[in-house]
Amino acid sequence: MRQHVMPPLVLDRAGGSSLAAQLYEQLRSALDSGALRPGERMPSSRVLAQHLAVSRIVVTDVYQRLTAEGRLEGQHGSGTFVARQPVPATPVRPQPEGSPEPEVIDLRPGTPWVAGYDQAAWRRAWRAAGDLPPAARPDPYGAPDLRAHLAEHLRRSRAVPVRAEHLMVTRGTGHGLDLLVATVLEPGGRVGVEDPGYAKARNVLAARGARVVPVPVDEYGVITDALPDDLALLYTTPAHQYPLGGRLPPARRRALADWARDTGGLLVEDDYDAEFRYDVAPLPTLFSQAPEHVVLLGTLSKSLSPDLGLGWLIATPALLSRIAARRYELSDRPPGAVQRAVATLMANGDMDRHLHRMRREYARRRAMIVGLLGDRVRGEAAGLHVMVELPGELVDQVVTRAAGHGILLDTIERHYAATPLSGVPPVGSPQSGAPRVGPPPGRSPVSGLSSVSSPPLVSSPPLVSSPPLAGGLPIAGEPRRHGLVIGYGAADLDQIERGCRILRDLIQG
Repeated sequence: MRQHVMPPLVLDRAGGSSLAAQLYEQLRSALDSGALRPGERMPSSRVLAQHLAVSRIVVTDVYQRLTAEGRLEGQHGSGTFVARQPVPATPVRPQPEGSPEPEVIDLRPGTPWVAGYDQAAWRRAWRAAGDLPPAARPDPYGAPDLRAHLAEHLRRSRAVPVRAEHLMVTRGTGHGLDLLVATVLEPGGRVGVEDPGYAKARNVLAARGARVVPVPVDEYGVITDALPDDLALLYTTPAHQYPLGGRLPPARRRALADWARDTGGLLVEDDYDAEFRYDVAPLPTLFSQAPEHVVLLGTLSKSLSPDLGLGWLIATPALLSRIAARRYELSDRPPGAVQRAVATLMANGDMDRHLHRMRREYARRRAMIVGLLGDRVRGEAAGLHVMVELPGELVDQVVTRAAGHGILLDTIERHYAATPLSGVPPVGSPQSGAPRVGPPPGRSPVSGLSSVSSPPLVSSPPLVSSPPLAGGLPIAGEPRRHGLVIGYGAADLDQIERGCRILRDLIQG
């Protein structure tokens, strides 16, 4: 067995940062500078812990983090080694004399931590994908083996009672939504979208000629009492409302299913980051409660990487058949090599191991934010972002001053579709005088689908962050919220700590 190399390390117990942070920074510097060379054997966690007189857990956590970043690699039965293809050090940018640039800390939502993948598993998966010949006629539903693996993954991770025949492989949730709307929605059809909500969903719908109707949400999610009866579809994020972070309670989930049955509307459930939950039990999907009235969208963008461009759409076999036919008409197909690589990751158990590592990593980051920003934090039970509620007049001040420290932030305001009305009762509420009615003429009472199987495409308007409200004015009833939407995937743990300490000081004034 090769002798290990003991790196030069000095930990300052009186210093301002934790022992783990000091050990991480010193090891990373030694690895990036070449002081520790590719292939050299690192001391075991026990030996290094004894040498530094620290807990073995401190060393183990640092080793795991450096391994996830690709700087170290484990060899089963042999120990931990410096990676043979180390991650290149970030180049130092030249700075004008006397005006140093602050470190950029990206706390915006929507970006996962992509450095945490297993390089060996990744290479194995792509080698396996390269061993298979290209398909002459791609399956519009997606590769059968990947569909089977995804169905099993959803059964275990989300308790979704789904089989491969219910599932179509897509290029992500936005693509799945686009395929669905291109199949079932007549031009000018009214589609409800949570407000505040996911702007890209509004963009996709507007590009397909939908009349987007903003539907209010509160801290729990979509307000079911405010739903109009004439929506062809309702796009919703019940597992972790975007961007407020609420988890839709069981009673409202039942109310949504009842709304769909009563009106013939179709529920589009975006399950975008449901793999990540903290200290709470999972809630059943809407699809599990009303499969005939729900289309479930999912993606690997948050759990693995958006670079893969891979997701899924779950619906009844009859609806999937229509979507597959429409997909063929549009000359749209899932990416073959990516499907094969992901199927290999799932078949070998590498995907499960990756998710386990990511849950631990994101739990640490989320705990750091909650610990530093305290009772202003909302929506922390799941997902990869939280909301920090602030007085409206303070938001712009904090964002501007944080930018001076190199901190990039997102605000709740950006996710609203338009300025809501005031003094107008929600549609369908007792005060509105508009009682619920059955499905409108020409609509299916079962699926909420148009009688036209393949409507013609409509010209796409320019994509903007908040498309025009062609479907009418927003439904009133919930006061506008103010604050920050903080993501914890783009920055590393130390950056999150530094950024949140600065934010805390800015908020406290």
